[in-house]
Amino acid sequence: MFRFTRAGRTGPWMRAISVAGASAIALTLAGCGGDGGTSVGSYGFPQVTQDDKAPITVWVDSDRSSAADAFKKANPDVKINVVTYDGSANGSNSFRTKVQLFDRAGNGWPDVVFSTQNNDAAWASQKSNGKQAFAAVLDGGLVPKATLDSFTKGSLDPCTVEGKVYCLRNDLAQVALWYNKDLLDKFGYTLPTTWEEYQAIGEKVAKEHPGYIVGAVGDSFASEIYFWSGKCQANGVTGPKTVSVSTGTPECQRVASMLDVLIKNGTTPNVSVFTPEFVKKYTGKVLLMPGPAWYAGAIFNNPQSLNVPAGQLGVAAPLSWQGDSAATGNVGGGTWFVSSHSKNLKAAEKFVEFVTTADDYQVNVAPGYPAYAPAAEKWLKKQESSGYYATDLQALLTAGSLIWNGWGSGVFSQEAIWAKTMTPAIANGKNLVDMLPEWETAIKNQAQVNGYTVK
Repeated sequence: MFRFTRAGRTGPWMRAISVAGASAIALTLAGCGGDGGTSVGSYGFPQVTQDDKAPITVWVDSDRSSAADAFKKANPDVKINVVTYDGSANGSNSFRTKVQLFDRAGNGWPDVVFSTQNNDAAWASQKSNGKQAFAAVLDGGLVPKATLDSFTKGSLDPCTVEGKVYCLRNDLAQVALWYNKDLLDKFGYTLPTTWEEYQAIGEKVAKEHPGYIVGAVGDSFASEIYFWSGKCQANGVTGPKTVSVSTGTPECQRVASMLDVLIKNGTTPNVSVFTPEFVKKYTGKVLLMPGPAWYAGAIFNNPQSLNVPAGQLGVAAPLSWQGDSAATGNVGGGTWFVSSHSKNLKAAEKFVEFVTTADDYQVNVAPGYPAYAPAAEKWLKKQESSGYYATDLQALLTAGSLIWNGWGSGVFSQEAIWAKTMTPAIANGKNLVDMLPEWETAIKNQAQVNGYTVK
């Protein structure tokens, strides 16, 4: 039986790393040389003298160690040193912190880095204290255009800064509508296709089947599930240091108004899906649940969580608002960077192209939905063959190309802002509609602290 897991993200159920971060990262100092002999190369960024036989140092989190293993098996001629670190998980910012250290030292940079964060291109693409940007430009000839063009539409948006691509997406965490087909049939409800229909079902459930739920807002990524999917203009990153924030728009208002109704009637509780409380109260009680692709394995098909029996879990395409086109949000995923300081760009590129596109990893081993479209189709078929799901999984394919591009990937964390500003407000019984101005102010303040010009 195959399971989706929370690829590119970590939670209470997935924290272990193979090597202590500080000790492991220190190992790279011996493996990477200085930045001598730098000149602007054919790929459009300064590069050191190249050595096609030089070993490459690759940083991965514990869950991507299998990617490195698959590459070594398929490419035994490439010398590779693998270092396990925390992947910048849970906002540790370790990737950026260590790069700043290496910038000051003038050496030590790894050749390839995996990050669980989708906003690292925002800083890795920029010079820092006069030092060249860490991330190599990938679409200047380093990665073949045919490869870049085969990624799911929009999936490289977080990697693209001022029209240049600085990273490759490992996996997507597109939001779709998960549902229990047995319960839906038992209650005689029709699967919703719009948010208005979704709210109507939530109101019926509260009256006819109290205790059952249609969603949850207790996690810091709730805004990415509901407000991003609703095209709320809370996070319009328009440049390396510019952002547009407006939570008073109709798009934001309609989402907040819907959630206010469903939170108050108990069908969308303010409880984290990773808590024992959620498992105890809502096992067998989840009728509908908007959420990312990794919810399947992290929550539903997980003996430590809801443990939904085989044949019950279905998935539908993202909902739309009446009169508007369907769109969706994204909760996680991961990114691969090639260092502009690498002495062996050829091997570094070979590695990132392999781990993001090759069937040997993305189809046969990877736990999350591949960002590379040809691999994604094969991966879905493999999941479907398990016989666990009540429906096919093509809705995830649809959702993958519907991630709304109006929600950007700035250096600051929207999840942290939501957790600090909105989660306590919900707990105190405040209306989200009333809290929208305060949320906007919090976003603007955090953006400005990080050097953004706010519009």
